[in-house]
Amino acid sequence: MSSSDFRQIAIRTEAGKAERLFRAAVSAFCALTRPSRREIAQLDDLTLPLFDEVSPETLRFAAAALSECESAPPGLVKRLADMPVEISAPLLIRSRALGDVQIIALIGRHGLPHARAIARRKDLHPTIASLVRALDRPAPPPRDDAAPEPGQAADRTREQLRSMMVDNRQSAFSVAPATPQTFNRLLEAALDTNAAFFQTALADALDIEFDKARRIVSPSDYFSLLIALRALSLKEPEAFLIVSAACPGSFPDVGSVRLFLERYRGLQPKAAVAKVATWAEPGNTGPHESSPAQKAG
Repeated sequence: MSSSDFRQIAIRTEAGKAERLFRAAVSAFCALTRPSRREIAQLDDLTLPLFDEVSPETLRFAAAALSECESAPPGLVKRLADMPVEISAPLLIRSRALGDVQIIALIGRHGLPHARAIARRKDLHPTIASLVRALDRPAPPPRDDAAPEPGQAADRTREQLRSMMVDNRQSAFSVAPATPQTFNRLLEAALDTNAAFFQTALADALDIEFDKARRIVSPSDYFSLLIALRALSLKEPEAFLIVSAACPGSFPDVGSVRLFLERYRGLQPKAAVAKVATWAEPGNTGPHESSPAQKAG
């Protein structure tokens, strides 16, 4: 099945055929050898509005089919992974679309059933594996006669998991210094008229979610992007080229260039990586505000 076949699925809709359309769209997408960014986005756009109208059986089918895909639509994968383990298990066990941060968040939300499925993943991060073992360990008998209220044990387990991850999250998160290939990809994407290309390249370089990378890039405020590029250990000329391309109009005169250099040199790489790590945390949507210096500039 070709790319054009997949795109035509969206056109051949019939009223009341949500189930059939959902399955057909997923099947057509999975038949693509190398889906484009546009086709990935199309599947999200087509299936997410139908998600609540299809049966659990169809959702199980989608989870199983997408678990084998190298490039899966992030929105649909997220919704399916948040379903009960009877539906989400194939994605939890096999999908490469789920990163370590997302896996931790899923365990925190769903507890032991999801954790047991996740434990079957190949190359599971050692920290996550140890947390899963701790979660699955039988709890010691209570020291008093008071029995816990229903749900309290699960809540305590989730809180224990979250607290155990606090000390490990930032140490587990790392940003690899940009290679020449990474820099070239970022620059080429920044020069493209489609902003999503650069946001995708930045998300890949930082190993964060696309929506968070999108928040980093602002045409009117490049300070968050400056932090991201410093975390990648880019040299000053490289960072300047990328910011100039991604945020046109940021450097109208020599003074603005001088200000850029002062800010970039003032950022420590370790501090920049730590900041990106906080953006990558579950529940954190990414940068929201401009820096005071940037606003003043």
